[in-house]
Amino acid sequence: MISIVIPVYNDPEGISETLDSLRSQSITHDYRIHVVDNDSTDRTPEVVRSYDDDRITLHHERDIQSSYAARNTGIRRTNADVLAFVDADMTVPENWLDDALTAFRDTDADYMGCNVELALPDEPTLAARYDRHTGFPVEGYLEHQQFAPTCCLFVHRDVFEDVGFFDHRLKSGGDKEFGNRVHDAGYDQHFADDVRMFHPTRNSIPELVSKDRRVGRGLCQLQRYYPDRYGTPGIPPRPTGIKRPDRDLSIRDRLAFGALSTFLTGARGLGYYYEYLLGEERDLEAPTR
Repeated sequence: MISIVIPVYNDPEGISETLDSLRSQSITHDYRIHVVDNDSTDRTPEVVRSYDDDRITLHHERDIQSSYAARNTGIRRTNADVLAFVDADMTVPENWLDDALTAFRDTDADYMGCNVELALPDEPTLAARYDRHTGFPVEGYLEHQQFAPTCCLFVHRDVFEDVGFFDHRLKSGGDKEFGNRVHDAGYDQHFADDVRMFHPTRNSIPELVSKDRRVGRGLCQLQRYYPDRYGTPGIPPRPTGIKRPDRDLSIRDRLAFGALSTFLTGARGLGYYYEYLLGEERDLEAPTR
């Protein structure tokens, strides 16, 4: 059996699109969909409950506001041998699960990332075009940093039982920290180029800024909790270089994307130093919710 774990928070439209996509899989394997609501304040849980499908189960993670905590709840609520992780608002083709399980079996992988393509809106903005060009280089992440994003991840249950679950304390970067643990433990990691998934682009500059500030905070937390692996807090890690604009872009796009990349690097730095200056004190004072 395979279980698909989907964390969600205040995203009724996104979870509906994802569930519609997953329910249409052309596969004979037995699979279950475990949606973990992270204490939404809107109609998201009602949307999930509206599906008359015994393959879909709704769980709740109300104690800890964290997508990683929600994923951990999903892991605990199923005993499947293989777990797949998908984000709400993503869609997949009908043959996605069949292709993924074939690749997982044929490569004898323990941990596998899929190929994520970003879908542009009908009238793409500069932010959307930039996000599509730079987002989700999963193959590069696996090759250079030994992890795959949790929106496109397959893992054997035995791996979790050996190395542990996701670190729910992290604002961002929990996928990297877990993948690095898996790699250090000697498990085989694989990139499935032919297994496609689709993620919508972020379509505004504020959305991109919010993401990069969150990433910056996560980078500082990685150093705070794992200094031996990620470095001393107060000294941000150097950019990986994976997301630089390609030379095959037009000069206009290269200039625009380069300027936007520099701006977003600054947003990431603001997130990092916000966490460095205030994060530890806030963590001590804040309740788990």
